[in-house]
Amino acid sequence: MVLTAGCSSGGGSGDAAGVGGTPPASGSSPAAARPSGSPSASPALPPAKGSVKVVSTLTEGLESPWGLAELPDGDLLVSSRDKGTITRIDGKTGKKTLLGAVPGVSPGGEGGLLGIAVSPTYGADHLVYAYFTTESDNRIARMQYDENGTVPGRLLGAPDTILRGIPKGAIHNGGRIAFGPDHMLYAGTGETGDKGLAQDKTSLAGKILRMTPDGQPLHGNPAADSVVYSYGHRNVQGLAWDGQKQLWVSEFGQDTWDELNRIEPGGNYGWPEAEGKAGKKGFIDPVAQWKTSEASPSGIAFVKGSIWMAGLRGERLWRIPLSGRGDREPLAAPQSFLQGKYGRLRTVLAAGGDKLWLVTSNTDTRGTPKPGDDRILLLAVR
Repeated sequence: MVLTAGCSSGGGSGDAAGVGGTPPASGSSPAAARPSGSPSASPALPPAKGSVKVVSTLTEGLESPWGLAELPDGDLLVSSRDKGTITRIDGKTGKKTLLGAVPGVSPGGEGGLLGIAVSPTYGADHLVYAYFTTESDNRIARMQYDENGTVPGRLLGAPDTILRGIPKGAIHNGGRIAFGPDHMLYAGTGETGDKGLAQDKTSLAGKILRMTPDGQPLHGNPAADSVVYSYGHRNVQGLAWDGQKQLWVSEFGQDTWDELNRIEPGGNYGWPEAEGKAGKKGFIDPVAQWKTSEASPSGIAFVKGSIWMAGLRGERLWRIPLSGRGDREPLAAPQSFLQGKYGRLRTVLAAGGDKLWLVTSNTDTRGTPKPGDDRILLLAVR
């Protein structure tokens, strides 16, 4: 589905534009490595037209929020890109508790403390994962959260780095991490503005990465002993799995098209040789695309049969209904909500049933903060 309204100004997309399946066996084929299922029955289709209702504001006064993760009890963890801290938000009252700062974070440009994720075995290990920028690279580390600690700001253990050497830049650091249905850790990276890195399979830049919770490559990945899962990406910002365990990602385009992509193991998504639906041999076209002025997509989530995509420069929430049958086109035209009402939108997270958490992003130097920014909203969607 091509959306054509509104041309970009040439500033490109992104912050700078004003912006439980079963793990595959070792040695399995890339096809077997894909965390997707073969459902016995067709999924219920979402309606062509959806709706969004803002139920409540959970909390306000967040500074440069970026990553969001849910704890087993329903409370939330939110990262601050520029402060390098992680804060716990009570899922009912919105009360904030500072867990602490992540050592080694070096904020600057679009870098800093970015995505966070909670271990799929959190009940046993209490591990919190973080993707962040240091003085030399981007890396992923895990820390133990001491929920019985009594001193706010000192509730995180020392970081254990599981993956280092992801190239960094003033722009395009990627940063989203999430555990998939296979209980493996996925990360979206950016090409740092160095376009050639996206096509270089030996580089971790401009890629989707898939690894064990210890940061090790899976032999079922497209290349043996590599964490690279797909390549040819410009700057991946959102990761989500649909009801069929199929991975979807959002990413910034440059001057023309932002993208929503359906990820295939080993797939080449074209950057910098292709942007948007180019139809070029050897590259996988996006399922949906937007003018950069309408999106600059960030986080995505799957709720009620649709992908929900937060927009930074576009200052709106997009709904992309899926058929659940190996989609190559949306079930219906993407639909936008909340345009301009809350400013830049950074992150979305499924909140159970028809609910969705939405994080604004107006205090990151690109937006125009209003009283109360930044905030976490609870939405009811369909």
